[in-house]
Amino acid sequence: MNVAPGKTEASGIPFDQARVDRLMEEAGIDVLFATSKHNTQYLLGGYKFIFFAAMDAIGHSRYLPIVLYEKGGPEHAAYIGNKMEGGEHENHPFWTPTLHAACWGTLDAANLAVEHLQKIGKQAARIGIEPAFLPSDAYSLIRKALPDAKLIDATGMLERMRAIKTEAELEKLRTASELITDSMLATIAWAREGTTKTDIIEQLRREETNRGAHFEYCLLTLGASHNRAASSQAWKQGEVLSIDSGGNYHGYIGDLCRMGILGEPDAELEDLLSEVESVQQAAFSKVKAGTLGGDMIAHAESVLKASKVAAYTDFFAHGMGLITHEAPFLMTNHPVTYEGTCAAKPLEKNMVLSVETTMLHPTQGFIKLEDTVAVTDTGYAMFGDRGRGWNRGGVA
Repeated sequence: MNVAPGKTEASGIPFDQARVDRLMEEAGIDVLFATSKHNTQYLLGGYKFIFFAAMDAIGHSRYLPIVLYEKGGPEHAAYIGNKMEGGEHENHPFWTPTLHAACWGTLDAANLAVEHLQKIGKQAARIGIEPAFLPSDAYSLIRKALPDAKLIDATGMLERMRAIKTEAELEKLRTASELITDSMLATIAWAREGTTKTDIIEQLRREETNRGAHFEYCLLTLGASHNRAASSQAWKQGEVLSIDSGGNYHGYIGDLCRMGILGEPDAELEDLLSEVESVQQAAFSKVKAGTLGGDMIAHAESVLKASKVAAYTDFFAHGMGLITHEAPFLMTNHPVTYEGTCAAKPLEKNMVLSVETTMLHPTQGFIKLEDTVAVTDTGYAMFGDRGRGWNRGGVA
């Protein structure tokens, strides 16, 4: 089903075509074959089909959206989606000149992709795929149908494509962070003595949803425990609470952590959070376009190493955007298992970072701050910059 028959020109391309073409050339890719939700969303200008937003499985197969983009040839671009997406196109037309809203599974989607590549004369091209997001049955079909094609891992190229945010993306990330911060502060104020972890997490979900964010997770601790999973554990007077939540706004992630206290923090707690804040500020001081990512990490780690809480405190920073860990990748296997491939490269304007310092105190519990900053020419802009001290519970 080609719902744009005869159309040969692309209009309203929602990404920086020259930059994407340059990245494809550097990676030796002629045609992009994007199949992950985050990269198809990016290449379609923010669109994600709501019917499969939560789960891909249907019948004997799964939803497999595909965006095909030829380097320097946007007039040959195509989107392959589910049959129901024809209605989406009628209301808000996709930019790709060709749309095949015809699929219910992986093999029919892959078949249409092969047919489109043959139609535009790219059956022997260097095709950039996403190995982690291309099902084995679809891969096998493509490999058999296009024996002369060279399939290239495009993961790194696509990560670099998304690393520099547009102003519109920055605004979505700012909004996501603001909504998550407001929701966490409201939840801390709402919770009181006897409120369980499960109840607090459910309240946060409602707070985020009511503000227009999409709740994804909440990692929560109470008291001296370092366990962040939901449970029947109840908040007690004088105990600390850490609330770390990820939610999104139009697909863009808000990921922050704030601290609560039921009562008043004692001098030790004030001091411990101050130690965490010192490490955060050390990292922020090195965030600026042109600074090597690894230099920012090294400076924060040096401040932490000299701290009296170093033995049970950890520092981490990572890129974020459409997903919670994306370029720039600044640290290797710490704690998420990927390579810190961007550590020796300069930070660039409009990159977005999550900066987090986590203390696993042996008696006072889990004490953490996580913040979101956008890199600027002169430093950084922080999103959701509120509630970074001790927030009182039971006051709502």
